Parts: sequence; structure tokens; C-alpha cells
Amino acid sequence: MKLPQTIHSKIYLNRDAVKPQLKEWADRGHTVVFTNGCFDILHKGHIDYLYEASKLADKMVIGLNTDASVSAIKGEGRPVNSNEARALLIAALGFVDMVVFFDEDTPKELINVIQPDILTKGSDYIAENIVGYDTVMAKGGEVKTIELTEGFSTTALIEKIKKAY
Repeated sequence: MKLPQTIHSKIYLNRDAVKPQLKEWADRGHTVVFTNGCFDILHKGHIDYLYEASKLADKMVIGLNTDASVSAIKGEGRPVNSNEARALLIAALGFVDMVVFFDEDTPKELINVIQPDILTKGSDYIAENIVGYDTVMAKGGEVKTIELTEGFSTTALIEKIKKAY
């Protein structure tokens, strides 16, 4: 099955590729909210979080860890889903405007390029400790944490599947 071009057009392979789109949005006066993650097995907790984050600005940008980056962070056997599969799932969400891969341990360099107006992470983070806090605050932006939906995590979901099978 071939997915619509509108989904594929939201996916960017690296931080340099996003610059023309970011410039166009800035020229139009759009605000940008940024978050990042592995989003290995997309679940209700992710959807709730991403939707709440998307309401904070005109455009929603997701930094997506590459497969190598996920493996380095989460360990052997992760990610469960490939770069392409994870990016397509996130890009298919109507409230997401851009998905861009990053291969480093943190999205610091990506945030430096994107220069979002608002940076978000889940409420399990302290705002001042979020990677990119200094960058966003220096430009007069905001760093916000968003309440997570209790009972949902990829690790818990994987454990549940392992026990069932």
C-alpha cells in the first residue's frame, strides 16, 4: 500500500534538510514546538503527550532517534520498529508537521538548528535539565513539561508481550 505523499513529505533525514521549511514557517510568523524521542512502539501515552505538545504552537516538530541511537540508549533488541516504520507512524498523525532523524545521543545539535519557540518533554523531566533548555531560553522561548498518561510505556508494553508469549 502506498501512503499519501503528505505523510512522506513530513519526514526529513537530517537536520540540514529541515532548514528551508523552517525558514518558510518563520517567514510566515509560525511558532514551533519541538520534542524528541524513540517512539519505538507508538501507544496511547505517546499520542496523548504529542497532541498536548502540538497545541502549544503553530507547528509541531519531532526529533526521532535513529535505530543506532535507540540501540545505544535502550540496549540490545531495540528498537522493535525501524526508522522508517517509526517515522511513518508519527508523520501520519495530523497534528505533527515534521519528523526529523538525529543520530546523536541527544538532540542538542538538532535543537540548535531548529531553534524552537517551545521545547517540551514529559513530566518525568525537570525543565532545567532538558537538553536544549539553554538554547531555547537564550532566544526567549519556553521549556515546558507535559503530564504523562499513567500506565503507558514502551518498556512495560514489551514486558507484557514477552509474558503473554
